[in-house]
Amino acid sequence: MTSTPVARPDEVRRYNRSTLLRTLHLTGPCTRASLAGELGLNRSTIKTLVDGLAGAGVVAERVPRTQRQAGRPSLLVLPRPEAAVVLAVDVRVGHVALALVGLGGQILGRDGWNLRERTRTPEEVVTRLVESAGPLAADLGVRPVACGISVPGVVRRADGHVHEAPNLRWSDVALGSRLTRALDMPVVVGNDAELGALAENLRGRATGAADVVFVSADIGVGGGVIAQSASLRGGAGYLGEIGHMAVHHPGGRPCYCGSTGCWETEVGEAAFCRALGLPETSSRGRVVAALRGLRADDEGARRRLGDLAEWLTLGLVNVVNLFGPELVVLGDLFTELPAPVLDDVDRAVRARSLVSRALGGVRVRTSALGTDVKLLGAAEAAFEDVLDTV
Repeated sequence: MTSTPVARPDEVRRYNRSTLLRTLHLTGPCTRASLAGELGLNRSTIKTLVDGLAGAGVVAERVPRTQRQAGRPSLLVLPRPEAAVVLAVDVRVGHVALALVGLGGQILGRDGWNLRERTRTPEEVVTRLVESAGPLAADLGVRPVACGISVPGVVRRADGHVHEAPNLRWSDVALGSRLTRALDMPVVVGNDAELGALAENLRGRATGAADVVFVSADIGVGGGVIAQSASLRGGAGYLGEIGHMAVHHPGGRPCYCGSTGCWETEVGEAAFCRALGLPETSSRGRVVAALRGLRADDEGARRRLGDLAEWLTLGLVNVVNLFGPELVVLGDLFTELPAPVLDDVDRAVRARSLVSRALGGVRVRTSALGTDVKLLGAAEAAFEDVLDTV
């Protein structure tokens, strides 16, 4: 007869400590009483855990500013941002953004630079990143303990190997191992849309949703999937290149990936330019300004963006039928679509998707995290292991 393994008391304490810290990191300040209720632990256990974290400088406590009940107040427990800091990096086709993010998700400081053809090589990006991270950390008086990086490409999550990032013109780049050596800290590299989905699920529009698809439009189009509250990664971590769904019969527009008729050729940045009557080489700022100029003209917006909205709907119907999410979150350029156009897409996806009808409707919404969504996702990827060791 085999016996059932029993967790040792020290293992239980570590688990409870990690769970409490993760709760504070994601939800922010909580009273001891609310922590006890949320984690299902008694108050004496919460007191022991909080006292230990406070003694280690990881959390602080204060009396709430408003006390509605008579008697002794339940102390408010706050994560101390400087107690655990990670470096977050978002590599885009035309720009690199980096930030130092503290416990609780607070951005402590930022830097960034524009990319041009000659500065877009992996070697240039790695060199500039290392040169920028050190001074930023020194200025803030902190030391990051891990790094998360968002890249618009096919990334092997296990070791951060970028198999291909067509819009960056990168192929077979050992980014994870290079930066681990250069920065002397653990590095997590992820697909940008996957990390965007993670950020939305933990801190954005999709908080509390178990099944979510995040779809973003930059030069290209990417997707990240949250299934049953966990990131869906596919074989070796290669998942989410929904921008390269074939939506045309052979003969569609050529795509950066080398194929033709990919979805991103009809809903990516170049497609926005065509719909707005702008040169396809127009700057992002000019595209955004043109989209915002349509906000006061509902019918004009529908007329100018009607074809793009139809292609967006077509792709989202396929995505919804495939993954069955309760929520689709649109990021980057899609967040600038005028409200009437987004409403039309939302209604059409619900009406035309078989899975949406079976679920009683799938909501299509825009990101609440703005341009920081992938940066925050990179930070959360770095924090995943850090929170178990603080």
